[in-house]
Amino acid sequence: MADEPANPSLQFGAFGGRYVAETLMPAVEELALEWPKAWADASFQEEYRSILRDYAGRPSVLTEAKRLADVLGMKDGGRLLLKREDLNHTGSHKINNCVGQVLLARRLGKTRIIAETGAGQHGVATATVCAYFGLPCTVYMGERDVERQALNVFRMQLLGAEVVSVKAGSATLKDAINEALRDWVAHVDDTHYVIGSVMGPDPYPTIVRELQRVIGDECRAQVHALTGGLPDAVVACVGGGSNAMGIFAAFVPDPGVALYGVEAAGEGLEGKHAATMTAGKLGIYHGMRSLVLQDSHGQLQEAHSISAGLDYPGVGPEHAHLHATGRAKYLSVTDAQCLEALSQVAQTEGIIVALETAHAFAALPEILNEVGLDATVVVNVSGRGDKDMHTVMDALEQPAEQDGQSEQPS
Repeated sequence: MADEPANPSLQFGAFGGRYVAETLMPAVEELALEWPKAWADASFQEEYRSILRDYAGRPSVLTEAKRLADVLGMKDGGRLLLKREDLNHTGSHKINNCVGQVLLARRLGKTRIIAETGAGQHGVATATVCAYFGLPCTVYMGERDVERQALNVFRMQLLGAEVVSVKAGSATLKDAINEALRDWVAHVDDTHYVIGSVMGPDPYPTIVRELQRVIGDECRAQVHALTGGLPDAVVACVGGGSNAMGIFAAFVPDPGVALYGVEAAGEGLEGKHAATMTAGKLGIYHGMRSLVLQDSHGQLQEAHSISAGLDYPGVGPEHAHLHATGRAKYLSVTDAQCLEALSQVAQTEGIIVALETAHAFAALPEILNEVGLDATVVVNVSGRGDKDMHTVMDALEQPAEQDGQSEQPS
């Protein structure tokens, strides 16, 4: 990295930047110029917030999880609060970003929208907003994710989007991003790329964070109304990191609020995983300078998570900065811990969360050990689990098969 050229667009300490093909640089610079103007425009803000209110269903509610708190051993005075992004239209936090970016694309005169997706929720949200505005939409998705997220693929197609299955590489989220970037290079004049997380070249990490910070701003006001103060800790799962950065943004200035991001340890940190904060190294990937899973030769390592949305070998540059400065702490949990937490939340609270979100719940015992059983803790419920039921069913059946309790194919 010593010979890396100076990049004035590093926005987050040593992280961020714009590392894109020369063909894309005018489009990225146009975004950097127009985004602040749009965000400062009262009419843009009003249209954005009115759509979130009247179409997406905001504000999302704050639910107290009393039974789960009891199971976790929280004491009198301790409160476990859930920010319910799973109740938004389309079933996750992704709609917040998609509404704002498509409004920005229309402001820029773009007539075609492309996106990438892993778990499918960003693709569904993008296809939904494009249907709302009558814009053509193409969504790139890894072939492996197409198989394990078949329900979301059908939803996107029903909404009128073209879903392109990407067979290259590991056929997951990173490969879908690669193909979306190639499409953007070829159609940069009329196309806007709706990046789904706080990643990519500047100004995307800032755009997505600001469009998602509605989560944190609402949450801050809701917790204050309920408790008279701020939470002791805020917890969210992290893949690229948009749901986490969205809720963290409102609390970063408050040192008394501990911030916890939870990554996917997959099969364990000694096996296949997607724990970029734990095992990643500084690198340049997908247009940004951030932490990346790579070997000693700088070659990208394949990520793994049972959750398609966390199956990514990088992380947004602002998360890398929060990690480097110590403002946020990043934990990791395995596939097995994730599945256990998903079942626990379902059976104590009647809420079936996404596999991504289940990672945040799985880390609660460790977090409560640090902040205390009498703390007020908020978990961002980034999405609902409908999309994951086939994956969960298959995973929960595996132990029985290994024990010889189920019929084996001949």
